[in-house]
Amino acid sequence: MKLLVINNLRSGYADGAIYDFIRFVASDASEICLRSTDGSIDVRDLLADAERFDAVVAAGGDGTVATVSYCLARTGIPILPFPAGTANLLAENLMAPIEPYALADMVRARRTLDFDLGEIAVDGRRYGFGLMAGAGYDATIMHDARPAKKLLGPWAYFQAAVQNPLPQVSRITLDLDGRTVSANALGVLVVNFSKIPFGVGVTHENLPRDGSLDVVLLKAQNALGLIPAALAGLLDRDGAFPDRTDSLEIHRARSVRVSADPPLQVQYDGEVPGLTTPFTARVIEGAGRFILSERGYEQFAEAAVREPANRTRP
Repeated sequence: MKLLVINNLRSGYADGAIYDFIRFVASDASEICLRSTDGSIDVRDLLADAERFDAVVAAGGDGTVATVSYCLARTGIPILPFPAGTANLLAENLMAPIEPYALADMVRARRTLDFDLGEIAVDGRRYGFGLMAGAGYDATIMHDARPAKKLLGPWAYFQAAVQNPLPQVSRITLDLDGRTVSANALGVLVVNFSKIPFGVGVTHENLPRDGSLDVVLLKAQNALGLIPAALAGLLDRDGAFPDRTDSLEIHRARSVRVSADPPLQVQYDGEVPGLTTPFTARVIEGAGRFILSERGYEQFAEAAVREPANRTRP
């Protein structure tokens, strides 16, 4: 077994867990190549010979995993999202353990499934996302949480939300596979995996393998108006709370164009590039091959795939 480890030195708490992982997995690997970055080098350069390896370990936060996955989209190279960030939502959605020895066992077993990825295009630039992209209130929270992430971890997002109770409301227009929707809203989310911090499900179903994206308008007029939807998402662990209240309007599409008046700040998987709407997003079907735990494999291998309403293939 040959492993390529991409290690983002700027992610998370710098606790050295990736080095424990390498130690645990080394006895079963004929070659482990560790390539670290502090963000000053293009990750594509670190992945130039990724096809030589049996798997790639993306050690960092969700932005790191998204970048690696997007670079390796449709190559069939297995990727282990190694949770070395502060929130590690993709690993949580995939039901992955956090212990280095358990992650080493996952690599040895190499259970894999192919998942959809998202691509967002804004101001002539393209970025990949695994979880979700969006604009408006969510991007503000991501931006404001950055200074406190190393100290507070996922609670930094909650703090940022509380400190901004009256976010900007814009007139948001969506072009969903040719169908137009418009509403006054705090923001919009384009969702692939639906779980956010504290186990809250933005949508009732978590279907990152169905070839579509959920597009969610945050129609509340202030942050307090989103609390009922957040509570419903938190309680929806056994499927008993499918409704997300009137504060969320949920659509499904393969591609979407988002515009807003006034413009809104954009984010993708927690990364805030300093750009604003308009943007377009599309699904890249089955593009990312992830290594899963036994629990994660059972969850997603048997997950129902449903056709979204009003979906048209481009």
